[in-house]
Amino acid sequence: MGRLTTHVLDTGSGKPAAGLRIELFRLDQGREKLLEVLTNDDGRCDAPLLDTDVFATGEYELLFHAGEYLDRTGQDLPSPKFLDVIPIRFGMAGDSHYHVPLLLSAFGYSTYRGS
Repeated sequence: MGRLTTHVLDTGSGKPAAGLRIELFRLDQGREKLLEVLTNDDGRCDAPLLDTDVFATGEYELLFHAGEYLDRTGQDLPSPKFLDVIPIRFGMAGDSHYHVPLLLSAFGYSTYRGS
């Protein structure tokens, strides 16, 4: 059964990134916005971004609004910030669980296909 999940960890503070806004788009036929969510106190979403009933093979994009989150952390950041909106484009095929986490700091990030 296919589904898509994510979580965000603030590696600069060593804590989950709570309240970070995430948008999900499908890219196969244009750019269709599917949803917008905020991470919870654990840096996760309260439900899968895509669950089995709406999961479909295709190309997708997650937009992580890191700049908004970093502004709320109280860090002394340059203007403009080095990171603002972080796009991650990826493909999903078959009925698998795709987990796309974001490890974030004010000056870098990484991602991978998690489990």
